[in-house]
Amino acid sequence: MNEITMKLNADELIRMALQEDITSEDVSTNAVMPDYRLGTVDLICKQDGIIAGLAVYARVFTILDPKTVVDLKCKDGDLVKNGQLLATVQGDIRVLLSGERVALNYLQRMSGIATYTHEVASLLEGSRTTLLDTRKTTPNCRIFEKYAVRVGGGCNHRYNLSDGVLLKDNHIGAAGSIENAVKMAKAYAPFVRKIEVEVETLEQVKEAVEAGADIIMLDNMSYEQMKEAIQLINGRAQTECSGNVTKENIARLTELGVDFISSGALTHSAPILDISMKNLHAI
Repeated sequence: MNEITMKLNADELIRMALQEDITSEDVSTNAVMPDYRLGTVDLICKQDGIIAGLAVYARVFTILDPKTVVDLKCKDGDLVKNGQLLATVQGDIRVLLSGERVALNYLQRMSGIATYTHEVASLLEGSRTTLLDTRKTTPNCRIFEKYAVRVGGGCNHRYNLSDGVLLKDNHIGAAGSIENAVKMAKAYAPFVRKIEVEVETLEQVKEAVEAGADIIMLDNMSYEQMKEAIQLINGRAQTECSGNVTKENIARLTELGVDFISSGALTHSAPILDISMKNLHAI
């Protein structure tokens, strides 16, 4: 996430998170630290994993006070270890205390996603298959979570509904058939947009190929069905496998030779990485 992206998108979301946590004042902090005092605190890793979201973590504190100094000891994408010092933060002690939870929430969540994604992506090494995320993200946190997927070695599917055409079962139901849905999408969407169709049966695979779909998503099919579907498609469209994909079952799916595997678990089921702020003291 670069500085431009941060200013255009992330700052407003971070401010909203801070406003959620501090509606009027931080009563606990104001009780023990009523006035300005310079202090420092350490950011400590408590679990091995892939770190992601350091710029977001730092931005929480500089939004509260631009004079806050965050000295990062690592960078996004680094493998970090239990007990490792990740950063020190120096500034108004009131800012360090009030921003702690929001900053850690972002960093722990993003690092957890990056770590889980890294574990899954490593299972695809040496194959032709690309790992994708989905739109199954936490509301108002998509920019952070999809960034974390990239840090972990995955790739992004469409960012939102404006980003591409994906005709799912209910779109097909609304249009009456796959053929009608694809025809209508080609007439409406800009020509630069690829058209992806979600299918659940071999009959739908045939219909999607004949309709001219660019990408065919094999959704919740058995291994045997997907194998036959890929043979039916025979290179006439790109293929994507989706539906309950986790690190426990993804290895077998790569044997099929699909172009893409998408997994909602990357964002909706990744556990956080345990990170904490310790040793706060005045200087």
